[in-house]
Amino acid sequence: MEQTLSLEFLRVVEEAAIACARSIGHGRRKHSDKLAVEAMRKAMESVRMDGTIVIGEGERDEAPMLFIGEKVGMGPDDGHPPVDIAVDPLEGTNLCATGAPSAIAVLAASEKGGLLHAPDLYMQKLVVGPAAKGKVHLDAPVIENLEAIAKALDRKIGDLTVTVLDRPRHDQLIADIRAAGARIQLIGDGDLSAAISAAVSGTGIHAVMGIGGAPEGVISAAALKCLNGEIQARLVVDTNTASRENAEEMGVDFDRIYKTEDLAPGKNIVFAACGVTTGNLLKGVQFFGHGTRTSSLILTYASGLVRFIDTVYKHPGETITVRF
Repeated sequence: MEQTLSLEFLRVVEEAAIACARSIGHGRRKHSDKLAVEAMRKAMESVRMDGTIVIGEGERDEAPMLFIGEKVGMGPDDGHPPVDIAVDPLEGTNLCATGAPSAIAVLAASEKGGLLHAPDLYMQKLVVGPAAKGKVHLDAPVIENLEAIAKALDRKIGDLTVTVLDRPRHDQLIADIRAAGARIQLIGDGDLSAAISAAVSGTGIHAVMGIGGAPEGVISAAALKCLNGEIQARLVVDTNTASRENAEEMGVDFDRIYKTEDLAPGKNIVFAACGVTTGNLLKGVQFFGHGTRTSSLILTYASGLVRFIDTVYKHPGETITVRF
């Protein structure tokens, strides 16, 4: 599956990123998201797979395409493999709308049953890179986790940067991180991109803490599994009784700490992301003269490959000069 589909998924996320990048800074977040969704869905039509969306834009009555349960790809004919797919066509809709950093188009895929079917709820998360894997705990005090991360990286706590979503619910978390002496990168959106950055050396991000979306947590887990990083997460109880009942019907446990392998148990995982706006990890889409340039990341778990891919699309009939 990895060999046959990784480059196909690269094309899918590139198409979504290019489509919504045309709207960067226009201030129309829903329009930006619509462009990405439509482009991603169209690109999937020609992928040789029997795909099912397990994490997407919502239930069928809420989303016209890329809804949970939707069949995508060319279907089961000719032996095309069954694939579970989690998508976020534009992770960071507000980031794209305002031209802020780190908006990405992203997709994770695995063999059937290889990705947790997460409800559209919130999730408390702790993300670290390979060095600190197995040395932190979601329920440990903030300072203990920071001490463990610093020791694993042979740094001082003051050298660490922790990414946190800028939300009122994180006021105490932010205070605890500052009291411990670590630096904080507050972001308006995009904790998925931040989670991946925490597992890649050189991005300047050493951990992600706080509450974010559960679907994004599953997609993050797919990437972190490929990068040998770690996510620990617990679903946050929703005050909406119906939402909790729906989640429990899906088999989720609100008391359980889900780890990377629980969220992404698949053995054949492919993760693909393409930058929309430039961030810590990927450059954004660049339009120039008669071409378009994209910066993407492809991860494959079974083969252990990490590919950073720079692509130039030459417009038909045009001559361009490719430069670094």
